[in-house]
Amino acid sequence: TNRLVKKELIHRNVYTNVEQLRSDVNRYVWWYNHRRLHSTLGYLSPVEFTQQGKTL
Repeated sequence: TNRLVKKELIHRNVYTNVEQLRSDVNRYVWWYNHRRLHSTLGYLSPVEFTQQGKTL
């Protein structure tokens, strides 16, 4: 996930303060866990996957 955060978020933006960086990272993590579909999880988000009682 660290690699994806760097590739998809940090390297695409210029940050002038820590608060903006922190806010964007928090929004990215929320999106990653709630909206992004993961092929390994049967094209569910991590939250949907765990709500269905599934584990890897």
